[in-house]
Amino acid sequence: MAQLKITLKKSLIGRPKDQIATANSLGLTKPGKTTVQPDNVQTQGKITKISHLVEVTEA
Repeated sequence: MAQLKITLKKSLIGRPKDQIATANSLGLTKPGKTTVQPDNVQTQGKITKISHLVEVTEA
């Protein structure tokens, strides 16, 4: 299965609680932190919700 490398590029300060919760569920807690997640429907939905805060590349 393909993997996605997700990096938080912007701060979560002042963001709505649902966006903060989505970032935390991906393991992103502060700017610059990177996680590798499986490329599936659930992960794609989370990325879509916070696409303006993250950078996504193939792992």
